[in-house]
Amino acid sequence: MTDLYLIRHTEAEGNLFRAMQGHWDGDVTALGLKEIDALAARFADVEIDALYASDLKRARLTAGAILRTHALELHTVPALREINVGPWEARFFADVGFEQPREMDLFINHAEEFSLPGAESYHDVRRRAAAALRQIAAENDGKTVAVVSHGVTIRCLLSYMLEKSLDDPSLPICGNTGVCRVRYEDGAFTVLSVNDCSHLASLALPTVSRRENLRGEAIDPAVERDYYRACYADAWVSAHGSLAGYSAEPYLAAARAHHRADPEAVLRIWDGEQAVGLVDLDIEHGRHANYGWITLLYLDEAHRDRGLGVQLLGRALLHYNRMGRAAVRLHVAEDNARALRFYEKHGFRRLSSETGALGRLYLMEYRFGESHA
Repeated sequence: MTDLYLIRHTEAEGNLFRAMQGHWDGDVTALGLKEIDALAARFADVEIDALYASDLKRARLTAGAILRTHALELHTVPALREINVGPWEARFFADVGFEQPREMDLFINHAEEFSLPGAESYHDVRRRAAAALRQIAAENDGKTVAVVSHGVTIRCLLSYMLEKSLDDPSLPICGNTGVCRVRYEDGAFTVLSVNDCSHLASLALPTVSRRENLRGEAIDPAVERDYYRACYADAWVSAHGSLAGYSAEPYLAAARAHHRADPEAVLRIWDGEQAVGLVDLDIEHGRHANYGWITLLYLDEAHRDRGLGVQLLGRALLHYNRMGRAAVRLHVAEDNARALRFYEKHGFRRLSSETGALGRLYLMEYRFGESHA
């Protein structure tokens, strides 16, 4: 008999930014690090004899929670990876859903039918993950084992062990660091509990039944100048309280230069059929020192303070990460308390301050590959 704890990885960038992770090897988030702490405390007094994980970073870092209090070797198993979504890797859910609505509907709601050129099917994942879990269980007879994997992969394993259709609504996508208890005996699996996240209670996580996914559309600010001007003016008022000192034309001219340097640098942000925001990146500013520059992240008032701004930030960070930049920088007005809280929450630190046209500005930086707790 083998007892197994099947654990989903902690929150990672794709979860936060609403991007499709698959085999994309993104980092964990600041909240993810706290979830790892909570998982470590949960298992501190639990006997664990062996430890396995997917070889992706978010799973390996999550497995580190067990290693804090257990002197074990971590065995990485590629067959425990998340579903490979091929051309959708590291793309944003809303963008893919807009471009390929039928395929996205199958991916989310009809797993038995999902098929995409260059990607795995759910059936592929179930076969490889079930074979790996069966081997782990057989090789550890009489032991207790922790296995760290991924949301879709664990759902496929539950489908296999419970002999249910992949479309059965009772099969969950476990929460980040959610724990399932499984027993393997006489060649068969028994599922004892599913998606236990009780160790996260002290983090007071919000309960969200559905997360809005915002779509990005590359625009030419020379063509969409009225929209650009309106967004920048509202952003200015939000930061400074009035339009004093604001002149639209210099910012519009700069945005046109940003678009010429990179056609993906200026994005209109959509919530469904409603245009709600703007992203403006200056890829030339900072190129000499290998950092990227964010000129503007803007959401209209109705979409602020709802946890949506991070999706715009995610677009900027992933864009510069793909370019190989080491860091991302921006300016924030000293009196823009809302923006300062937002950027510091998501891993930016203050490097210096300087005098701007309307007061002090903080130069803030996010560095890739660093802990952002």
